[in-house]
Amino acid sequence: MSTPQPPMPQAAPDWQAAAGSAYPSYTSPIPVVRTHLGHAIASEWTKIRSVRSTMWTLGVFVLLVVGIGLLAALVISANATESDLSGENPLSYGFFGLLIGSMCIITLGVLTTASEYGTGMIRTTMTACPSRGRVLTAKAIVFFLVAFVITLVSASLVALADVSILDGARQPSGGEWFKATVGVSLYMALLGLLSLVLGSIIRHSAGAITIMIGVLLAPLVIALFMFSSSLEKVREALFEYSIPNQLSVFYSTSLSESGPSGWDPLWIALGVTAVAFAGAFALLEKRDV
Repeated sequence: MSTPQPPMPQAAPDWQAAAGSAYPSYTSPIPVVRTHLGHAIASEWTKIRSVRSTMWTLGVFVLLVVGIGLLAALVISANATESDLSGENPLSYGFFGLLIGSMCIITLGVLTTASEYGTGMIRTTMTACPSRGRVLTAKAIVFFLVAFVITLVSASLVALADVSILDGARQPSGGEWFKATVGVSLYMALLGLLSLVLGSIIRHSAGAITIMIGVLLAPLVIALFMFSSSLEKVREALFEYSIPNQLSVFYSTSLSESGPSGWDPLWIALGVTAVAFAGAFALLEKRDV
């Protein structure tokens, strides 16, 4: 049998009388620190890096982006001649992997917020940080940085590999390099951030993921099956502003001759995400958790 240990001595509370008062006031031995956004960001960073879904989702994303991007370049290199590749932008073959991988970013964005409502963890989060807007802002900052960095690394690896594999293609300009790496990474991070905000609004993981996949694919699919001439303008609008077409703009290979060009897709995504974020912030302040 173990010998019981004597209790450790603890510091006694410091009771001091306030100036001008006959009664003592209590001073806690525990230091009180005023919380700020940095504390919320540190908390959200601990959450997102400690759950297995983050590692699995980002791992599959990197595998899809790099694997499909390299596979596309290898297939083109094996079947195309130098005359076929002359004038082609070798960076454009990274589009296919990012289009499929965007579903992983969408899924992770939704899970960052909606999963806490499903498990009830959101109550603990809001108790620890009663400022709901601060919580949503911290989640958005952490997720945006994670999504941007992962996409930037993956897109850069694919771009470097495709340029070296397709040696018969032309050399991309500095602007094309920047758009195919930094530009497309910002767009993907905003797409994931929109998913995060939608997860906060819907509060249901499966529902929010379904809606975002519909936003990703439905306009393009609907446009492909609009054969009526009376719906030609609607068909063109759906085609031009679909996410796959906007994503292709960053590779200078737009699927349509009109519609967004240059950096337009990034500004469109930024505007839509800002409006959705404002709506999520307002609902978060009004609704119970």
